[in-house]
Amino acid sequence: MTEEQKKESNYSASNIQVLEGLEAVRKRPAMYIGDISEKGLHHLVNETVDNSIDEAMAGFCTHIEVIINQDNSITVQDNGRGIPVDEHKKLHKSALEVVMTVLHAGGKFDKGSYKVSGGLHGVGVSCVNALSSHMTSQVFRDGKIYQQEYEKGKPLYPVKVVGTTDQQGTRQQFWPDASIFTTTTYKYDIIASRMRELAYLNAGINITLTDLRPDEEGNTHQEVFHAKEGLKEFVRYVDRHRTNLFDDVIYLKTEKQGTPIEVAIMYNTDYSENIHSYVNNINTIEGGTHLVGFRMALTRTLKKYADSDPQISKQIEKAKIEIAGEDFREGLTAVISIKVAEPQFEGQTKTKLGNSEIAGAVQQAVGEALSDYLEEHPKEAKMICDKVILAATARIAARKARESVQRKNPMSGGGLPGKLADCSNKDPKECEIFLVEGDSAGGSAKQGRDRYTQAILPLRGKILNVEKVMWHKVFESESITNIIQSIGVRFGVDGSDSKDANIDKLRYDKIIIMTDADVDGSHIDTLIMTLFYRFMPEIIQEGHLYIATPPLYLCTFNNRVKEYCYTDQQRQTFLDKYGNGIEDGKKIHTQRYKGLGEMNPEQLWETTMNPQTRLLKQVTIENAADADEIFSMLMGDDVEPRREFIEKNATYANIDA
Repeated sequence: MTEEQKKESNYSASNIQVLEGLEAVRKRPAMYIGDISEKGLHHLVNETVDNSIDEAMAGFCTHIEVIINQDNSITVQDNGRGIPVDEHKKLHKSALEVVMTVLHAGGKFDKGSYKVSGGLHGVGVSCVNALSSHMTSQVFRDGKIYQQEYEKGKPLYPVKVVGTTDQQGTRQQFWPDASIFTTTTYKYDIIASRMRELAYLNAGINITLTDLRPDEEGNTHQEVFHAKEGLKEFVRYVDRHRTNLFDDVIYLKTEKQGTPIEVAIMYNTDYSENIHSYVNNINTIEGGTHLVGFRMALTRTLKKYADSDPQISKQIEKAKIEIAGEDFREGLTAVISIKVAEPQFEGQTKTKLGNSEIAGAVQQAVGEALSDYLEEHPKEAKMICDKVILAATARIAARKARESVQRKNPMSGGGLPGKLADCSNKDPKECEIFLVEGDSAGGSAKQGRDRYTQAILPLRGKILNVEKVMWHKVFESESITNIIQSIGVRFGVDGSDSKDANIDKLRYDKIIIMTDADVDGSHIDTLIMTLFYRFMPEIIQEGHLYIATPPLYLCTFNNRVKEYCYTDQQRQTFLDKYGNGIEDGKKIHTQRYKGLGEMNPEQLWETTMNPQTRLLKQVTIENAADADEIFSMLMGDDVEPRREFIEKNATYANIDA
C-alpha cells in the first residue's frame, strides 16, 4: 500500500469537518430535498445510498444492499470502511453522531478522505435522519457493532457497542416521518431506476434491491444490478429499442488534467440526439461545460475526418451542403460520466456544470479517442458520415419548411392559426392553453372556458409520431405547426438552422394536453409529450407542460348526491358508501364518460378546466435516460416491449371492453 493509500484508508474522526447545524431541516424540508411528496420521499433513499457510493468511488466498497421493508422503512447497508465512531475533537462526541445529526458534516468535506463525492450535491444522511420519525445507525468496524438510534434527528442515547462482528461497513434504517411527507409509500420502480443507473455509472459494483412487501400473489421481489463494462452496457441499454447503425460502442476511459473521463457512444438509424451526462453520478440534465467539450470534440473530429477523406468530401460537394455541428449528432446516443473534485453547479435545477476547465479536458479526451476509432474503423466511419450528409440535407429542407411556418408566426408579424381560440389576457404568466383532442371536445372547451386566461387549440386526429420521422417532416405537419405557432416557440432565431427551441416568447405559462380518458387519448398524450421531449424539452424542464385529468364517471345516488370519479377505485368507494358495493339503477347510477365531447361545457369546466377543482399532472423529466428509453420504446417499431409496458402501466386498459 502506498503512502497516499494509507492516508486515504486512515479514515477517523479528524477527517470529519462540521459546516453547519440541522435546525431548519424539519421546518423547511422542501428547501433540502425538493418537496415533501413522492419525489422528496425517494430522495431520502438516494441521499443514504450516496454515502455508500462515495465509499465505492474511493475504492473501499464493492456491495450495497437496499431493502424496502414491509413497514415501508428503508435499509441501506454497504461493505465500506464504516463511519468513524471515535470522538470528534471539536464537538467531543462520537463522529458517527456528528455525521448523523449535523447538516453538511462528513468525510467528503475532507479532501484526504474522498477525492470526489456525489453526496456533495445533496444534503447528507443527517437530513434523512431529521426527516425520519425513527432511524437506526449501525457501524461494523474493528470487530464491533456500534449503534445509535434517533427520533426526528435527535439521538436517543450515546453511541454504544451492541455486539461483535466479522463484517465491515455501515447499516442505516429509517422510517420517513408521516407528519412531514404527503406519502410514505415507496415505489419499487423509482428506486430500481436509480440503482440501475448507479450500477452502470460505477462499473463492477453490486447493488442488491429487495422489496419485502408481498405483491398480490404474496411474492417478494429482488434484483441485483451489476455492470461489468459500465457505460458500455449503459449506452446499449438506453439504445436497446432502436436500430443500431453498426454494433460497435465507441468507448473511452481516461484522465485529463486530473479529471477522470468516461464516455460511451453509439449511432442509430433514428433522427434525434440523445446525450446523457453525469458529474460524480449526478445526472446533469441541463448539461454544462463537459457537454460543451464533448460536442466540440465530436464536431471538429468528424469534420476533420470527412474533409480528409476524398470520397466523403466529394459526396458533400455533390450534395451542395455545408455540414453543421448538429448534423454530426443526429442518431447519436452517448453517455458522459466525469468525476470532479470540486464541482460548481448552476442552472435552474442546479444540474448544470459550470467548471470552465472541464470543457478542454473532455474535448481533448473525446477528440483523441474518436480520431483513433475513425482511423481504425473506416467502414463504420463511412456509415457515420453518410448519416451526417443525410442529416444536413434534411436540415436544409427543415429550414425551408420552418421559415414557411414562422412567416405565419405572430412573433414575426403574421397571424395565429385559425383553429386557435385565444384568451384576451396578454400576460403569459397568467395564461394557459389547452391542446384538445377533436373538434367536438374543442367546441365544449371553448364554451366552458374562462375566456380571459384560457386559450383552446383543437387537434384533429392523432398527431405525427416525431420519433420516426426526419426533422423537416415535423414542420410539414399541420397539427404540429399549429401548436408551434400558437405557443410562440421559435427555432433558428439567430439565423441558423438550429434545432434548439427558443421559448423566450412563450405565450402561455401552462400548456395543458386534454384528451379522452381512453387508450386513444393516452396515445395522443404520448405523441404530444414526445413532440415536446424531442423538439422543445425546455418546455418540460421549466415546468410548463401538463396533462388534464377528466373524470371517468359521474356517480349519482337518488338523483341528489352527485360525485365525479376519476378512477375505478373512486367509483367503487362511491358504490360501497351508497349501494353496498353494487350498482342499482333506481338508486345508484354511474355514467361512463368515453370522451370529452360527452360532457357539456359546464361539466367540462367543473371537472377538468376550473383551476379551483381540476386535477392537473405536471410532466417532468426526473431521469433523462429513463425518459429517452421509454419514449423510444413507446413510439418505436419494437412491438413486444411496448405491449408489456402498456399491460403493466396502462390506467385505461379495460375500459373499452
